[in-house]
Amino acid sequence: PFDLALVRARVRTHVCLKQRTDLLEQLAHLDGLTGIANRRHFDTVLLNEWRRATRQGQPLTLGLIDLDWFKNYNDHYGHQAGDECLRRVARLLTERIGRTGDLVARYGGEEFVFIAPSTDAEHAHRLAQAVCQAVQALALPHEFSPWGCVTLSIGVATCIPQRGETPDMLIQTADKRLYQAKAQGRNRVVSDVTDDRTHHPGSPA
Repeated sequence: PFDLALVRARVRTHVCLKQRTDLLEQLAHLDGLTGIANRRHFDTVLLNEWRRATRQGQPLTLGLIDLDWFKNYNDHYGHQAGDECLRRVARLLTERIGRTGDLVARYGGEEFVFIAPSTDAEHAHRLAQAVCQAVQALALPHEFSPWGCVTLSIGVATCIPQRGETPDMLIQTADKRLYQAKAQGRNRVVSDVTDDRTHHPGSPA
């Protein structure tokens, strides 16, 4: 005979298992500290967006972000304060870089990364500048910064991917520009359109 209660119980069990599986899959894509995408998910999304941009002939932007003098911050204020600082910055990044299709991820340690599909170099530079200014405006105290607060350095790379190229080229370019931003004094953006008049979002107090 047909047992409705048994069928309902099996359905409930199936739904619970499905929800648990979905949750575990979602958690596997998230950084445990900040709750944003992790490096593994970033790698997957970058490859997919690279292939899409190659097919469509559209620009793809990648930005590497580093918190300035963060080791000094951790040493002075403690790891708990350092973790909270990373969470605050992660929240701000997701608010500022929030278009559908954009991705913000924790790249490792105090480094973050963002992917902005269909974004040209001019827009990418303005976006990164706005992020720099917004983090400085948070005014999180940092005794070892000449600005007296937590700031960011950002290296931005934009290209229209070509067949035969790989996303590593974009990462390497952004990494090189991040290094330049640090070498030039930090709290700034270095990108395809950087010049001496535009790359610096603020001056030390």
